[in-house]
Amino acid sequence: MSMIEITNINKYFGDGDNRVHVLKDINITIEKGDFIAIIGQSGSGKSTLMNILGCLDTPSTGSYAIDNIKTEEMDSNELAKMRSKKFGFIFQRYNLLSTLSAENNVALPAVYLGLDHSQRSARAKELLESLGLAEKTQNKPNELSGGQQQRVSIARALMNGGEIILADEPTGALDSRSGETVMEIIQELHKKGHTIILVTHDQNIANYANRIIEIKDGIIISDQRKSDDIVTTSTPSPSKERNSLMFYKDQFIESFKMSVQAIIAHKMRSILTMLGIIIGIASVVSVVALGRGSQEKILSDINSMGTNTINIYPGKGMGDMRSGRVKTLTVDDANVLAKQSYLANATPNTSASGVLIYGNISVNGQINGVNEQYFDVKGLKIDKGRFFNDDDVKNNRSVVVIDPNTQKKLFPYGDNPIGKVIVLNKKPLEIIGITQDQKTVFGNSDTLNLWSPYTTVMNKITGERYISSIIVKVNDDVSSQVAEKNLIKLLTVKHGTQDFFTQNTDSIKQTIESTTNTMTLLISCIALISLIVGGIGVMNIMLVSVTERTKEIGIRMAIGARQQNILEQFLIEAVLICLIGGLLGITLSYAIGFIFNHLVSGFSMSFSASSIILALGCSSLIGIVFGFMPARNASQLNPIEALSRE
Repeated sequence: MSMIEITNINKYFGDGDNRVHVLKDINITIEKGDFIAIIGQSGSGKSTLMNILGCLDTPSTGSYAIDNIKTEEMDSNELAKMRSKKFGFIFQRYNLLSTLSAENNVALPAVYLGLDHSQRSARAKELLESLGLAEKTQNKPNELSGGQQQRVSIARALMNGGEIILADEPTGALDSRSGETVMEIIQELHKKGHTIILVTHDQNIANYANRIIEIKDGIIISDQRKSDDIVTTSTPSPSKERNSLMFYKDQFIESFKMSVQAIIAHKMRSILTMLGIIIGIASVVSVVALGRGSQEKILSDINSMGTNTINIYPGKGMGDMRSGRVKTLTVDDANVLAKQSYLANATPNTSASGVLIYGNISVNGQINGVNEQYFDVKGLKIDKGRFFNDDDVKNNRSVVVIDPNTQKKLFPYGDNPIGKVIVLNKKPLEIIGITQDQKTVFGNSDTLNLWSPYTTVMNKITGERYISSIIVKVNDDVSSQVAEKNLIKLLTVKHGTQDFFTQNTDSIKQTIESTTNTMTLLISCIALISLIVGGIGVMNIMLVSVTERTKEIGIRMAIGARQQNILEQFLIEAVLICLIGGLLGITLSYAIGFIFNHLVSGFSMSFSASSIILALGCSSLIGIVFGFMPARNASQLNPIEALSRE
């Protein structure tokens, strides 16, 4: 029964004046179960003919049919599938993958055919055992002799059934004893029903065949059949392919494993490739954490001024030199504002400086006259004692709340200040509470601050009827900008003119948020450049890797790998390198943050989940973008050109 039909095959290499006519009008018919030796001197075209027979190469003109299926009508993936299911290759130089064990080398064709792992492993071990290599299944090629490597190569050729065995100078790299062993195995394969096509220049090797085809200068000069010994026994074949979903899932898993093996096999190259990604990711994450930490610190300090508050001052603006002398705000203004529905409360403020005296200690300090709601608005917390209340305000009680600085100055020996009486400008005040320490970037942290009811300060200390400022707190469901416009309008009508100005802490907060976000974005964009540089490094290294591993790619294609398999493997490899680099970069940034937070006390680096996820996403995207071109180049290599590389 005719299995292979070659009709008027011609093969040309080169173009123009350099064009070489390698095969000239070749016509061959090969029966199922035949044992053919193709002989000829170097350059005669016998290897080119075998490559065409094995669907590794295509003829320039003519027709080649396998089981009445014309190969010239197949695309690259269909040819790969044909190689995987129909052919088994035995190469002169074995062409085993150095990073894989004997078992995994043998099982590799079944990966591309779609067999599951247990089937592949069992069959690979069975084939190796049948060839006398039961104890060598986990050995890598460099741990095997030449004869053993060739037997592994034969086992690989049989993995998917090997209905047609193509042997290219199978004994060329072996000693005579090993060569005889290999030929005995090939004879046994023929007896079991395999169709054998053997290429050699050695007449003694050719004599094992029952049909010898001699080729010279691209022309068949003789085709002699020594005997009609054609074995028609069916050859064993592996189980049927699985459904498409399981097939692609298994293909992806195997590509992933191969990518990991490649990364581990070239550790130094992989680490150097990752270096740019590590630095880039660490830079971006650290910069974002630094910006976020500084923003949180600044916003925390702004919140200490009062959340969602508006300060009202006399004068025309912050730069008004007369504002300290202008007297326009009154307690009545604060009371009117407190009644507005869009405001939660209004706190009048007045202040006085003077000499604080306790015992034989005297220091300069400042007292602030406020109401009982001031502490909540400002976010002040009590450490000891209590804040004054509405009753204290209404009754002008001579009570005072002090800060920790005042406590340290007046009570240096650690005495409990609660209940003690201090004197300010000859007016006695009883200490009823101490606030918690509140460090901010605003103002001098060494300033001594005291708080008393504004009625006490105005009536007993300063004698003023005007106040220095009003703090209003806006309701949570009201826009602070709208509230600001309304209170300005109200006070302007009440005063007859706008003799005051406002400071909206929410506007300050938004401005600082916007500024810090802009600065973080700017610095992150600069850091992103290092990521791009790292990505270019990945692309360059992967291109070099493709060049270095061209022979490996050719071997994989010869045993059935499709373009998609090669593309997938190299792309996964690039993504893995970038992803691992991203994880290491994040780890490095956390280490930087840990050291920074222990050395710097002002504020800390603040890491966010979103920046981490974004960093990992960026590293994966870089792997895909910059890994695609090398992976695509690898997948489009010509199997013959790839196999010829050393």
